[in-house]
Amino acid sequence: MSCASCALRVQKALEQQPGVNAATVNYADGMANAEYDETQCTPLTLQAAVQSAGYDLILEAPNIDQREEEAYRKQKWKVIAAFLLLLPLCILGLVHEAWAPWIMGGLATIVVFYLGKPFYIRAAKQLQHGGLGMDALVALSTAISYLFSLSNLLFPSFWTAHGVEPQYYFESAGGIVAFILLGRLLENKAKQNTGMAIRRLIGLQAQTATIVENGEERMIDIQFIQPGQIIRVHPGERIAVDGTVNEGYAYIDESMLTGESMPITKKAGDKVYAGTLCGNMAFNMIARQVGEQTHLNHIIQMVREAQASRPSIQLMVDKVAGIFVPIIIAIAVFSLILWLWLSPDQGLVRGIVALCTVLIIACPCALGLATPTAIMVGIGRGAELGILIRDADSLETAQSIDTIVMDKTGTLTIGKPIVSETCMLPEAESMLPVFLKMEQSSEHPLAHAIVNYLSEKISTLSTPYSLTVTAIPGMGVKGECHHEKYWAGNAELLKKNHIHCPAPFLQKAHEWEASAHTVVWLAKSNEAIGLLAISDEPRPSAKPAISTLKGMDIHPLMLTGDQKGVAQTIASTVGIECLWSMMPEDKAHRIAQLQREGHRVAMIGDGINDSAALAQADVSMAMGEGSDVAMETAMITILGGDLRKVPQAIRLSSLTVSTIHQNLFWAFAYNLIAVPIAAGLLFPIWGIQLSPMIGSAAMALSSVSVVMNSLRLRKRKISVDKPTSHHITPSTMTKTYKVEGMMCQHCRAHVEFALNSLNGITAVISLEQQTATVTFSAEELPLSQLQKVITEQAGDYKLTE
Repeated sequence: MSCASCALRVQKALEQQPGVNAATVNYADGMANAEYDETQCTPLTLQAAVQSAGYDLILEAPNIDQREEEAYRKQKWKVIAAFLLLLPLCILGLVHEAWAPWIMGGLATIVVFYLGKPFYIRAAKQLQHGGLGMDALVALSTAISYLFSLSNLLFPSFWTAHGVEPQYYFESAGGIVAFILLGRLLENKAKQNTGMAIRRLIGLQAQTATIVENGEERMIDIQFIQPGQIIRVHPGERIAVDGTVNEGYAYIDESMLTGESMPITKKAGDKVYAGTLCGNMAFNMIARQVGEQTHLNHIIQMVREAQASRPSIQLMVDKVAGIFVPIIIAIAVFSLILWLWLSPDQGLVRGIVALCTVLIIACPCALGLATPTAIMVGIGRGAELGILIRDADSLETAQSIDTIVMDKTGTLTIGKPIVSETCMLPEAESMLPVFLKMEQSSEHPLAHAIVNYLSEKISTLSTPYSLTVTAIPGMGVKGECHHEKYWAGNAELLKKNHIHCPAPFLQKAHEWEASAHTVVWLAKSNEAIGLLAISDEPRPSAKPAISTLKGMDIHPLMLTGDQKGVAQTIASTVGIECLWSMMPEDKAHRIAQLQREGHRVAMIGDGINDSAALAQADVSMAMGEGSDVAMETAMITILGGDLRKVPQAIRLSSLTVSTIHQNLFWAFAYNLIAVPIAAGLLFPIWGIQLSPMIGSAAMALSSVSVVMNSLRLRKRKISVDKPTSHHITPSTMTKTYKVEGMMCQHCRAHVEFALNSLNGITAVISLEQQTATVTFSAEELPLSQLQKVITEQAGDYKLTE
């Protein structure tokens, strides 16, 4: 594909196939996504459809980076050759000797028909299949310039007989090819950078892992790892698959997935994820999700799909791009006719120059790149920050919201209730095994907190064998053991069953409820014997996030099904307005009411219980913290549980949409200004007419400028508030070094292990790119120190800036 028109034709070819429900083609990264019925078509039929349209569809592309690098090298040599030939072409254009045009013609032939051969081949294929793209404009303009000059050279008497002095535009024909090749080279290099986020995510994948079988360790390729196998993870290694810690413990750096800078302690039973980095302790893990099922692969696939999606503004651009080339050809022909009519003497020469310049200066590429490059960089930047954005529309909409509705549990609070205080009669201790058995039969979140607490407290005590448990919805549970009745639940449960509550218990329950604790009563027969206070602490990031949102003129609102006392205490702690005792449908109705009042509403929930409210909101967000369910339901998923990423997501949306508008303004303004000037608009005023060579340089610059403007998003400041942690978080800096001497994945692992053994740095090594991306959490370490640790621990590898 060479322009946006090509992408539209490929997309149309895919959409017209039986069984294809939807298809999108992204010109910026050369990727196609299709949703189809496998009973009606296959990838091979889709490939045949694309080939019939004059293009090709690569179904399997291993070593894609290598392929791109090889193509880039070939393209670079073509550019060098074109400019080496263009230089004498331009010099000879100043030589007024009879032999000069003949040499110019020979040099131009090489440039136009050898180096520029792909333009003609692609244009012919497009024309054969009823389409015209950027290649057609290049082929037409260079062919007309070359053939006009050749006819002047071979038949000068014909032109002089018609009153036209023979003129040669060989250098223009060669210059067009040279500058277009240069523009494509710069554009492709810049487009590769727009996909840097995906490359970094892919670079996190380990290639090998050490499995433990019968007490012995052996290294295997990750594609052979099976669920249930024991994997040994050594310090400095990347975890190969998702799983749980089986033996030992370690500090795991999950910053590459969640954006959190501090390592997390993982012990037996804790989940660990592929792509994360083991700290200074080795441990054993059990493989759970392998291959495409890992959390990292889900993120990569989600980012890819999001980058390929199109915002609504792109539909208008696609319509313009679809008719752009025919309109430009019509304008070019009209320019030639107008010159012939207005200037009979010089009209033919001036008209041909105008025709060629109009054809070459017009740029559908800038239009085609304006939106997708910004979307790719924006969504990629979000992924690096731990903000997963589902599609382009979500990114486009987020910047317009003015109200954010938040759930309490798991969103504003940590979402892991714990038993924080107890108050019991002395005789209650012997009855705790009964209550443990009762709570183990319940699926309520509070029951899990009680089970965890009682399991630690009474692990050495016996558990009753004959116990009948009955759940009482909305109140608690009832148990019967040895003809005695036991109760565990809320005050309503005790009231309904006429259970006596001592005054000290009532006073303590009132105090706890006033301080945002949920109270669970324990009772035997008709007497309360104990109280448990269960709390769910606010997230440390909740208060600063709420404050930042208010500073952005966004109104935060908490909707919770909890009781008034608990809700108000949490709300006052974090500084948010709240409504309590709300059922799931009440939350959805409240959001609908806000929308009727003209507000654009975002909803942040857990993606399951709040599904109705999430569906009603203009933008749905989930506190993923690694939850695949949340990632599947929300438009935006915040990894790592840091609420400060919510205002970051909104700012990222604003910056991305602003970049799209800038790109589109430049693309449209460029064409609206450049085409009339190329047609000769300035000639009657100042006697200026652009040459086709200048037009080709301008066209190349317009495409590159759009891509470079999108790449500015990678450097823009996304943070909108200062960290409020009690610890001082040092600023980080990332540098990329060249690594020489790596031949295989073992080499890569040795270098990565060596660098990550240094305190204060995180290193990611790419074997394909032969690079080391090093993030310094404190001060930058000198190159000599990095080289020293590589030489000592990894071997003879050379690190250069």
